[in-house]
Amino acid sequence: MSEHTPAVPVSDLPGPVRLRVAPSPTGDPHVGTAYMSLFNLAFVRQQGGRFLLRIEDTDRARFREDSEQQVFDTLRWLGLTWDEGPDVGGPCAPYRQSERLTSYQPYIERLLADGHAYHCWCSTERLAAMREEQQRLKQPTGYDRMCLGKNEAERAELPGFSPTPVVRMLVPDDVELQFDDLIRGRVSAPRPDDQVILKADGFPTYHLAVVVDDHEMGITHVVRGEEWISSTPKHVLLYRWLGLTPPAFAHMPLLRNTNKSKISKRKNPEARLTWFEEEGYLPEALVNFLGLLAYPPAQDAEGNDVELFTFEEFSQRFDWRQVNPVGPIFDLKKLDWLNGVHIRELALEDFAARILPFLQRAGVLGEAPTLGELGRLKEVAALIQTRIAHLTEAAELVAPFYVADDAVDVADDARAQLGENAAQVLDAATAALTEVPDEHHGVLGSEPTWRADAIEAALRTAVVEGLGLKPKFAFGPLRTAVSGRRVSPPLFESMEILGKQATLTRLGTLRAAL
Repeated sequence: MSEHTPAVPVSDLPGPVRLRVAPSPTGDPHVGTAYMSLFNLAFVRQQGGRFLLRIEDTDRARFREDSEQQVFDTLRWLGLTWDEGPDVGGPCAPYRQSERLTSYQPYIERLLADGHAYHCWCSTERLAAMREEQQRLKQPTGYDRMCLGKNEAERAELPGFSPTPVVRMLVPDDVELQFDDLIRGRVSAPRPDDQVILKADGFPTYHLAVVVDDHEMGITHVVRGEEWISSTPKHVLLYRWLGLTPPAFAHMPLLRNTNKSKISKRKNPEARLTWFEEEGYLPEALVNFLGLLAYPPAQDAEGNDVELFTFEEFSQRFDWRQVNPVGPIFDLKKLDWLNGVHIRELALEDFAARILPFLQRAGVLGEAPTLGELGRLKEVAALIQTRIAHLTEAAELVAPFYVADDAVDVADDARAQLGENAAQVLDAATAALTEVPDEHHGVLGSEPTWRADAIEAALRTAVVEGLGLKPKFAFGPLRTAVSGRRVSPPLFESMEILGKQATLTRLGTLRAAL
């Protein structure tokens, strides 16, 4: 059939099930690519099958060279890895459509020879005018078959001729419009028109390429967005005409905004898959969120929803019949909540490692932090892990621990809330903390005396009780002196990490500025 026969016959390809995701490299990867990959991969791993990544790059007008690498990077970041693909190879290589052009031509020739397809020489101007007239008359839009049954010479005598033809499929009047869907059951689709299957530039359209590639790669289940329901009768026709066994189909619900509109990269920054990493979301939180969008959560023994789960847990209980066909709302507030929960679940060392790139990006730490800086980071990370919902929020909280003690930048809102008694508070605190010993006892000095509980006791005695202030007013100026912020990590623990001399220097610096 094809000059581009796979290295392994379709019947001998590995895996009891073979599924694929096939993004187009036309810009930043869409979050829908991850959404589709998750559901494909969950079923594949459950069934012990194979997951393929295929790059559908036949749209050369919108092709972007860096987009393919972004697909690789973002899906790997999410842990949604593939068994076969352009970068890892496999028995069905190549996995880029632009490198498979020779494999499509024999199929085109067969369809033409069997009368299931025909050449069309209509110019783009003629087609545009035809559609405009159909819309004016409120007729269904579709090709009017001017070229059907004509050769090139006959067609050239008529208006709107283009010397470079396309190939169209000849959709019969009795085309079957119903098909079985793993998610939706029996589905009806609108009648298709005579779809172009080979463009004038020699590249196949999606409709032919997807059928040929899915066949030659042994795809058993085609999982894609519900916008492709209307195209499925065309694809089933092509399978039948070419004598091929069609795969099972599952059409996922589209992701929607809160106003029910389709989420798009033009209007929604969160439609870009790279955005989530930039904004400090954890990959496991995003995977968790995408799973919840179209699948019911598990339930515990009491019947309560268990909304927190891993990919492995999702895969183990996956069932196509449980996928909700109604378009889910992409609720970022829910994702923020999930992200915060996942952040708090991280081991401390893991959390510190996750925030490090964001601290480096913000200039808080350099490209090669010292062991001392990394040691302090672990201590600070323990204070902030429960206080952030995005990894990007770490820089603001961590930065004060890495500035010179006499150069703490005091934010305007922190300075504005300093009361008239701020100087008195700072003086009393300085006197009290000066008396707190800074010594180390025990094995290798593992038991310091400059500890958060000792610091708190001294300050409560001197400032809260001694000056008769409520804690909020007593500790506000101290927080500003230590961090430069109104909101900061826990005050006494921060002072412990900074050390006695640094703490006193910071109190003195703010006092001198009043």
